[in-house]
Amino acid sequence: MEFKLKFIVLMTGILFTGLTAGLCFTWSNAVTPGIGRLDNLSFLKAFQAMNRAIINGKFMIVFFGPVLLLFLNTYLFKGNNTCFWLFLIAALLFFVGIGLVTIFGNVPLNEVLDKSNLELLSKVELQELRDKFEQPWNQWHLIRTLSSFSAFVLLVIGMLYSK
Repeated sequence: MEFKLKFIVLMTGILFTGLTAGLCFTWSNAVTPGIGRLDNLSFLKAFQAMNRAIINGKFMIVFFGPVLLLFLNTYLFKGNNTCFWLFLIAALLFFVGIGLVTIFGNVPLNEVLDKSNLELLSKVELQELRDKFEQPWNQWHLIRTLSSFSAFVLLVIGMLYSK
């Protein structure tokens, strides 16, 4: 029973962390550079629409689930020194680099954008909003991308030592 629980927690943590890393990579590699080419109003509207669409139950489970799963995984493998440390570092990277960065970095920027009635803003105000939003959001997101990818790699390496 213990082996089965450990296996399920480990595989689910790896899967959700990998999905999050893939989402972050794709967003950094294709989405933000692509919409970054748009004019201010189109860029801000597109980001507003994506931010509103992505907040759903499936996303929340996959994106924030590893915060719990990875710490549980660390506990379950406390008897294996190598796995314990690899999984603990992965859990901390995910917690800080995804959880805290999202909550305290990206979400406040998303909320400012969400509360903006873009059609009522002048061209100057649209430019100011974009300047206030785009570069900081992308910088916070780069941290999420690197953190999720690093956590994923550590989990895979730990899995190889878990036998």
